[in-house]
Amino acid sequence: MRSIYQFFITLFIVLLIVVTAGSFYMLGYSLEPLKRSRTEAITRLAERTPLVKSWVDSIRNNEVIHDTTITLADGTQRHGYYLAADKPSTHTAVLVHGYKDCALSMLNIGYMYHNDLGYNIILPDLWAHGESTGDYIGMGWNERNEVIQWAKVAQHMWRGNTMVLHGVSMGAATVMNASGETLPPYVKAVIEDCGYTSTWDEFSHQLNEQFGLPAFPLLYTTSLLCKANYGWSFGEASPLEQVKKCKVPMLFIHGDKDDFVPTAMVNELYEAYPGPNKQLWLAPGSDHAMAYSDHPREYTRLVREFTDKWVK
Repeated sequence: MRSIYQFFITLFIVLLIVVTAGSFYMLGYSLEPLKRSRTEAITRLAERTPLVKSWVDSIRNNEVIHDTTITLADGTQRHGYYLAADKPSTHTAVLVHGYKDCALSMLNIGYMYHNDLGYNIILPDLWAHGESTGDYIGMGWNERNEVIQWAKVAQHMWRGNTMVLHGVSMGAATVMNASGETLPPYVKAVIEDCGYTSTWDEFSHQLNEQFGLPAFPLLYTTSLLCKANYGWSFGEASPLEQVKKCKVPMLFIHGDKDDFVPTAMVNELYEAYPGPNKQLWLAPGSDHAMAYSDHPREYTRLVREFTDKWVK
């Protein structure tokens, strides 16, 4: 009897060590930043959306895209870029990049707003991305407040402007998270492209896809570890819950072949949005974050019609 008791005690200790080690590994694996150089970011962008390469080269060579930084209330700094419209404009787009990417990756969407729609654009490097400070990724939760701050910066740059917040992937989650907060009155619309319902749902999906593991127990313990270290849990970081509080019109975009952020998530998000001021487009045949690259004309037409209606 004593040997059986010792066996189970030993087994419990071993399992505890394994789960604890796994939780630390998963937290680091999922939230560790990946810094990309400007050259690398531009090269990846050109490979993904070749139509923007000459425009990107032009704005860089002519030095019309500018760096800027802001300091938040906690003393930390964020880096970003801004580009004024070719002709004075009363519209601005705040463009928010995805997971382990950087602001420059949004220059394809920036091309659409600047070249086709005549907007000013501002492109933030989120916390721990690009040239901003930070040592862990917040999955668009803490970053929601950064986006609101960048909107205020844009309003200071181009006074009297009305704005749209447009994010892709984790950037989409970020703008959805921001949409549940009290937005400045000049933010008139939100566009999310392939965002997830919650960090919990996305990590649960990836845990199964990449490692063949269920959510229990590892996701639970890792979420607790995240809460202890960074002050937020995976379930708390929920665009789905934030969208339920949104008071501005929202356009939902998702590739119908997306298996990184499953397409089904956008249906939940769309249904969660209160009221009629919403629109959904499933990009045919598109994988994750490829809707614009695959369908630039249709994407631009939809965004133009949506913004013409609400961003006045």
